[in-house]
Amino acid sequence: MIDLALVVAQALVPALLILWCISILTGKVSFIDSFWGAGFALIAATCLLHFGNIGAISLVTAGLTIVWGMRLALYLLKRFLHEGEDKRYIRMTKGKEGLSRHFFTLFMVFGFQGALMFIISAPVMYAFLKADQSLTLLSYVGIALWCAGIFFEWVGDYQLAAFKKNPDNAGKVLNTGLWAWTRHPNYFGDFCVWWGLWMISHHPVTIVAPIIMSILLMKVSGTPLLEKSLKYSRPGYDDYIRNTSEFFPRPPKGT
Repeated sequence: MIDLALVVAQALVPALLILWCISILTGKVSFIDSFWGAGFALIAATCLLHFGNIGAISLVTAGLTIVWGMRLALYLLKRFLHEGEDKRYIRMTKGKEGLSRHFFTLFMVFGFQGALMFIISAPVMYAFLKADQSLTLLSYVGIALWCAGIFFEWVGDYQLAAFKKNPDNAGKVLNTGLWAWTRHPNYFGDFCVWWGLWMISHHPVTIVAPIIMSILLMKVSGTPLLEKSLKYSRPGYDDYIRNTSEFFPRPPKGT
């Protein structure tokens, strides 16, 4: 496991340092969000290229991780190119200039995100260490859960993009489609994806990965930050909160 972790770190750290240098040259930080997906894809690809224990579990885990990661990376990169710097990073770096700003972003943005990716990718790395590569019943449940997760992410993002594209919807709240069942279908999709990836190889120790991802999505950088912003920018959001599940999908009230 140590050898595998070192190889992954040797791929991940230089990529993050290159992105940090780009942020210094451009003065932008938000593009790191797209690397959240691409970084996991890089980890999975690194494992495929450097380790010989290729079987059903390792191939499926790596393949699903790459598909999820690159879809998310392209979506977030497109959003960054269209919308520019995210307000979160503007607030985070406010009052910091020069070297102070650069070192702050190195450790608190790029470094912190890299550390999270390294820890959360534990099920991906373990898939290449598992002696028995046969898919079990729980593995198939995990694949099905991953499929459900990617559906919620893909469809949720598509519905939101289509909603925003219509100028008549400016300042309004999307409350149809998947967004009528959960206020955060894309985050719920992430939740399903990572629990699904863990189930494929299901090692007790690596369960820390989906647990951390769940905490991030539900309690830290996912729903709390977004909802705090939307309450002020969307006049009808309080009504939406009353009628729609925060995270886990359920029929909207009144249906």
